Amino acid sequence: MTLSIDNSVMDRFGKLLRCTWSWLSGRHHDVVRGQDLLGIVLTINHIVLPLYLLFCPKQGRYNTTKADLLIFMLSRLKTACALEGVDITKIPLTMDSWFVSQPLRERLYRLGFTKIIIAGKSNYTFTIGKKKQTAPEWKKELLLDDPKWGIDVPSYRVWAQSPTFGSLILFFFRKSTTRSYYLMNFSQESMRGAEIWHIWQQHHLIECFWKSLKSIFHIRSMQLQGNGLYTALLIKVLAYLLALRMKARREFSKWTITQIMRYLSRHHDLRDFMTAHFQNAFSIT
Repeated sequence: MTLSIDNSVMDRFGKLLRCTWSWLSGRHHDVVRGQDLLGIVLTINHIVLPLYLLFCPKQGRYNTTKADLLIFMLSRLKTACALEGVDITKIPLTMDSWFVSQPLRERLYRLGFTKIIIAGKSNYTFTIGKKKQTAPEWKKELLLDDPKWGIDVPSYRVWAQSPTFGSLILFFFRKSTTRSYYLMNFSQESMRGAEIWHIWQQHHLIECFWKSLKSIFHIRSMQLQGNGLYTALLIKVLAYLLALRMKARREFSKWTITQIMRYLSRHHDLRDFMTAHFQNAFSIT
């Protein structure tokens, strides 16, 4: 179980749409005009449950940087979960390299999060042993161990010294391709390689969630202005959760979300569909 954090840029051209600014898009590898959606999702057994989605503003007096927005979201989420008797600070956090910074690390500690795994940037320098060089040079030099118990990819766990972050654990790994990557263990305690890998292994699911919202639920088609932006987003998220609920049923367990949504689109009366498949599980009044 992890809390995965990531943002996604949707290219939009409407001048009256809320939160439309110029953002750096990872997909386009360039600055595009659009909306930047920052999300915190809970991943359980390769299932993604969105907990908090927030459109990033470009202007304002407070919370205008990604780090400020993230701390704001986690603080509210922590309070809301505490009211229900749930301590989310016990759940590990995973983030892309976009969020790497020592100030953010310290702010997460103050919130109570103790397990934090972040993808490493290519421009950082580390000292391993008595040798100091950049992360790309270490990726070329280090020999990765063959897949072993708990880790299904070639990997190498090592202590390193960073001029920015001090002493920390680095976890280098290679996927099915020939490219190597590395993770930074920002946790307040050391972790075995298998634990680091299993925490990070589900992080790509938030990318799958963004792709589902864009390609299946057509989040780019939202046209409501002002607070209607979040109303339209809520409708998309509820449709996603309904598809997940259907996929949990035996007759739909082998279907993809795309197949489920096509099936739903052929049922024009939602009341009849809910009654037939969910009986009294949902209120349909």
